[in-house]
Amino acid sequence: MATRTTSGDNIAKAFPVDEIRAKFPALQKYKDFIFLENAGGAQVPQAVVDAVAAHLVDCNVQRMAPYLHSQGVDRSVAEARVSVGLLVNAYRPEEISFGLNATSFIRLVSLGIAKMLGQRNEIVVTDMDHDANIATWLALEAEGARIVWWKMRDDGKLHPDDLKPLLNDRTRLVACTVTAHSIGTIVDVAAVGRLAHAAGAEVFLDCVHYGPHGLIDVQAWDCDYLVCSGYKNFSPHMGFLWGRYDALVRLPTFKEDFIPDVPPFKIEVGTFTYENVAGMNAAVHYLEDLGRRFLPEGEHSRRDALAAAMNAIRAYEQTLSKKMISVLKSHGAVLYGIQDETRVEERVPTICFNIPGVTPQVICAELGKNNIGARDGHMFAPRLMKRLGLPMETGCMRVSMVHYNKIEEIDRFGEVLGRIIATARRG
Repeated sequence: MATRTTSGDNIAKAFPVDEIRAKFPALQKYKDFIFLENAGGAQVPQAVVDAVAAHLVDCNVQRMAPYLHSQGVDRSVAEARVSVGLLVNAYRPEEISFGLNATSFIRLVSLGIAKMLGQRNEIVVTDMDHDANIATWLALEAEGARIVWWKMRDDGKLHPDDLKPLLNDRTRLVACTVTAHSIGTIVDVAAVGRLAHAAGAEVFLDCVHYGPHGLIDVQAWDCDYLVCSGYKNFSPHMGFLWGRYDALVRLPTFKEDFIPDVPPFKIEVGTFTYENVAGMNAAVHYLEDLGRRFLPEGEHSRRDALAAAMNAIRAYEQTLSKKMISVLKSHGAVLYGIQDETRVEERVPTICFNIPGVTPQVICAELGKNNIGARDGHMFAPRLMKRLGLPMETGCMRVSMVHYNKIEEIDRFGEVLGRIIATARRG
């Protein structure tokens, strides 16, 4: 795979953030607003807006009919399947299925797994995940599943050494995140794949939060299922499932009788938002175009361009993580998860924190009044809140950045946060 030999620091310094921001219409329209809630939805480049609009004008019909507009839908979905397959390094495009969102795909797979439990009825879940990748599996207890907990350590990480003793000849599946949507920790999912498969179990990965921050590689990770959502990946609201082809063939699913019993058709039951799939295709092309800036001249594959883009994004985002951690520490924040600036390669720039003596709700509301978007609350992770000793009612603050954020925005955030803290404590 082609990569430039420049160091990560040099790539970060050369990162064309201002040119990138010019491609995002929301960033141009709301120039005074700072988007620090990208975990709740990243903005989209103009190319994605154009792709969605074009699909609605040219192809707003049902697929699989022998006329121009319907054939356009078929072509658009097929192209997106190839693009998303390259994004995750699928073995074949048919392993990609499109639909409503990641949660619905987790439920679809879990219902199929429930019918295949047998004596292998143990499912491993974690206390660091989004509840969508916990509650969905807990629901299978009614079908005879036994839930086994892989618990986060106090350092904010899931350690594969703690997973190993949980696996045995009854383990059916390990379900975990690639990156914590709350505290930003990256999980060693390649190690998860090795351990689970050695025990004869499968691996289901929630990749929703890792998607905009790093290179997805289902082959290197050796997983069996993976879900993503477009809204964090510079795309409209939609979801996609990657599944190992033979695993999808075996998976029991609901379908009408006229639908072929092979993937992706057996997964894509009913009509989904074709225009948003076109937007996801455009988002992949946007990342490819970015990646080519970091490749030497010459011919490179689309996957090479995607790898270059995500490697550059990772390097640049580490500078954002370092800066934000430093700013929060300067204000006396209590940070959750990895908080050492020298270990930012183990996390993404999504950071949860609290300010002693000031509720997250006050901070979040005041940030909003100052044109800074952030989030407060339980982060859809009640078990993690309990583990951190935080009440569900208040939870914590979260700031989440992506590659179009700037150091200057963090400086402004720090200034506003300082004023909020001073005002709250005077009151």
